[in-house]
Amino acid sequence: MVEHLLRIGELATRAEVSARTIDYYTSLGLLVPAQRSAGNYRLYSPADVERVALVQRLEAQGIPLEEIAAALAAGPDDTAEVLARINHDLRYLQAATETAPAEIHGLLAMIATRVHSLVTVAVQIPPHLPVL
Repeated sequence: MVEHLLRIGELATRAEVSARTIDYYTSLGLLVPAQRSAGNYRLYSPADVERVALVQRLEAQGIPLEEIAAALAAGPDDTAEVLARINHDLRYLQAATETAPAEIHGLLAMIATRVHSLVTVAVQIPPHLPVL
C-alpha cells in the first residue's frame, strides 16, 4: 500500500496548526518534507502529524524549539548518552533532596516534578516516529 503524502495545508489541518507553523517547523528542521510534488509542493508523511504534536508537547514543557530539533535529530547513540545523563542528574537531585534544608524541599520537589513530566513526555515518543 502506497502511503499518501500530505501537502502543507493537509498536514496543518490534521495537526490542528497553521500552515505558517508547518513552514516555521520546517525552517527549523523539526519537519523534513518526504518529497516534492511535480508542482514543487512540499509533501509530508502522515507520521508528521504525530511529530507536530510531540513538538508542541515538548514546547509546552518549556523546551526551546532549537533544542527539540537537536534532540529529534539525535541518533540512538546520542539517546543512550542523554538517558545516562538524566539518570545521573536524577540521582544527584535525590541526594541533594536528602541533605537539603527544609526551606528548599518545596523547590526541589517542584524540580523533581518537572523532570518527571519531561521524562514522561520523552518516553511517549512513538518508536516509529521518523527522526531526522
